[in-house]
Amino acid sequence: MIELLRTNDLVLISAVEALLSENGIGVFVADQFASAIEGSLGFLPRRVLILADDAVAARRVMREAGLSQELSSDRNG
Repeated sequence: MIELLRTNDLVLISAVEALLSENGIGVFVADQFASAIEGSLGFLPRRVLILADDAVAARRVMREAGLSQELSSDRNG
């Protein structure tokens, strides 16, 4: 799996999950339970992960939705 984006914005994560799911792209949100460790302060970002094979399609979907600025760098695909 590769990182598509990293953010503290739970609304953005939800929107990206829905957007990718609508396009048949599986999503895994890592670090979402880290709040138990951090004390629910929200300073640890969550990572949206996808299969490497879906990277091109996922980035295209994100760009078409106007969310390209949210993408992690292209080092992951």
